[in-house]
Amino acid sequence: MAAYVLRVWLPDRPGALGSVASRVGAVQGDLVGIDIIERGGGRAVDELTVDVPDAVPLDLLLKEVSQVEGVDVEDVRPLDGPPEDPAVSALRVSVELHGCAEENRAEILAAGARSLLHADWAALVQPTGGRVVAASGDGVPSAGWLAAFVGGALTDGVAADVRELAVVPLPSDGPVLVVSRERLPLRGRERELLELLARLG
Repeated sequence: MAAYVLRVWLPDRPGALGSVASRVGAVQGDLVGIDIIERGGGRAVDELTVDVPDAVPLDLLLKEVSQVEGVDVEDVRPLDGPPEDPAVSALRVSVELHGCAEENRAEILAAGARSLLHADWAALVQPTGGRVVAASGDGVPSAGWLAAFVGGALTDGVAADVRELAVVPLPSDGPVLVVSRERLPLRGRERELLELLARLG
């Protein structure tokens, strides 16, 4: 079996998800996980974990799902192993933060934020002095760029319209968590997850 995570837009009405599940079943697939990412304006953004036989082409699966009226596939991510439970993954990062030594906390927070959101990179930036406290992932911008961006986000709210970046201050005037995922916008529940994670940092 092949496993995929589909991020789909669908009408926020009874029966819409059932119609998608029926289309998955039409290609002998199985809907094994559902994660609601955002709701509003009569539409929902869900991540669906789907198992399909190896012989079923991905294009056929996407074509079937797209046949449902009002449904659009925003992203597809293949899974190399068993599907992850988002709640378990978040709790695992929380436990690591709770039990770690103080000098390792920043690194664990940056790596955990990047992992949970499948982001390109995450960094903890100290606004005063523009120092990068910890970073995880590829393509992390320079300390100067990060400091300028964080400064603008905290004073002018410039990050509000940047869908691929999230800026979350840690408590007690500590560093600021910055997360980037260019290929896919960071949505409501994901930003809420980052805010809760930052409280543990």
